[in-house]
Amino acid sequence: MAHAEQGPLIDVLVCFSPQPREVEEVALQLPAGSTVAQAVEASGVLAKHGLALDEHLAVGVWMKLKPLDTVLRQDDRVEVYRPLKVDPKEARRQRYRKQKAG
Repeated sequence: MAHAEQGPLIDVLVCFSPQPREVEEVALQLPAGSTVAQAVEASGVLAKHGLALDEHLAVGVWMKLKPLDTVLRQDDRVEVYRPLKVDPKEARRQRYRKQKAG
């Protein structure tokens, strides 16, 4: 009966990749009308990795960047993107130089 008092719940999945080839997924049930920020906070993935939820953190829903105040729908997949360590263009240049030298 506790769920009936809160209103309908929606199922969402919060995903975070702390490093290449490693993905953490947390399935949640949240009240309808919950936002991306609320889902990320409820998942605990940022706290686990010592990250803070702020405007510099890139998040998306189903591979599309979204603001933190985006309202979620049933079965949405919220993705937390880690910051790039190297610019992709620079990484490509470095690989090219390495291949050319070898």
